[in-house]
Amino acid sequence: MMIWLLLLIWLLLILLAAEIFVNALEHLGEKLGISEGVTGSIFAAIGTALPETLVPLIAIFGGHGNQDATEIGTGAILGAPLMLSTLSVSLMGLAVLRKRKLTERFQPEPSGLKRDLNVFLAAFIIASASMFVPHDNPAIRAAMAFTMVLMYFIYLMLTLKASSALVNDGHATEADSVLWLARLGFSPHLWIILLQLAGALALLAASANGFIHAIHTIAPILGINPLLLSLLIVPIATELPEKINSIVWIRRNKDTLAFGNITGALAFQGTLLPAIGIGLTPWTAQPALLTGLLITLGGAAWLRLCLATGGIRVWQLSINGGLYLLYLGLNLTP
Repeated sequence: MMIWLLLLIWLLLILLAAEIFVNALEHLGEKLGISEGVTGSIFAAIGTALPETLVPLIAIFGGHGNQDATEIGTGAILGAPLMLSTLSVSLMGLAVLRKRKLTERFQPEPSGLKRDLNVFLAAFIIASASMFVPHDNPAIRAAMAFTMVLMYFIYLMLTLKASSALVNDGHATEADSVLWLARLGFSPHLWIILLQLAGALALLAASANGFIHAIHTIAPILGINPLLLSLLIVPIATELPEKINSIVWIRRNKDTLAFGNITGALAFQGTLLPAIGIGLTPWTAQPALLTGLLITLGGAAWLRLCLATGGIRVWQLSINGGLYLLYLGLNLTP
C-alpha cells in the first residue's frame, strides 16, 4: 500500500513541477516577444516533455546495465510518442465536444504544425528502421542517431526563424495567469522567470527519479513485464502535463498552443530520445515495440493527412483514440 502512495506522491510532484515550468515558459515567451508556435512547439513542448525525457535517462544511466532498467528506459522512449499521437490527441477532441460540433475544424496555425509532424514522421521512420540494423554495424546505427539529432536542431532553427512573421500576424504569446513567483511578491523580471524555470526543472528531476524507483518495485508485484509497464503505465503518468495543458488551451480556443504542445513534444521525443535509445540500449525489434511504433506512426500520419486535406475536424481525433485502444487490445490480451 505504501508503494502505491509513494507513486501517487511522485506523480503529483511531477504534475506540480510541470505546471510551474509551463507557467514560467508562457511568461518567458511573452517577455521575449515570440510566437505561440515557438512557445507551444519548443518551450512548452520541451518543458512538459521533461518528465518522460528524464524517466528513460534516469532508468538507463541509473540502472547500470540492469535488464529491467534498460527495458523501462526503452519502453518510456517509445511509449511517450505513442501516448501523444493517440490518447493525448483524442482527449482534446473529447474536451470540446460540448462547445464545438463534430464537423467543426480546429484553427491552429498550420505551418508550424505541419513542420512538427513532418520532422517527427521522418525521424520516427529512421528510428524504426534502426531496430533492424545489426549491432555489428555500429557506424550505421551511430549515423542514424546523429541524423535524428541533426534533424531536431534544423527544426529548431526553422521554427525560430518563422517566429517574427507569426508575431506580426497576431500569433504572439500571451500568458494567461500570473507568474507563480509573482504571487509571492516577486516582480516578474526575466531573472525571476528563469529562477522559476530552474526550480521547476530541479523538482522534475527529483520527482522522475523517485517515480523510477517506484516503478521498479511495482512491476514484480503486478507481474507485468517492465517493458510493457513502461510502454503503457509510465507514459500515462509522464504525459499528463501535455494532456492537461493542451486540454486547458483547447477549451480556451488556443488551438495553436494546444496542438503545438503535443506535436512539438512529438518532434522532440521522436528525434533526440530514440537517438539516445539507439546508442545506449539494445534497441531491437520486439513485438510490443514494433506494434507501438506502427501505431504511433499511424496516429501522426493521420493528423498530417487531415492537415493536408483542409484541416483537423473534431471527430477525426477519435481515430487516434481508436488506435490507442487497438494497441491495448493487441498487447493486453492473454
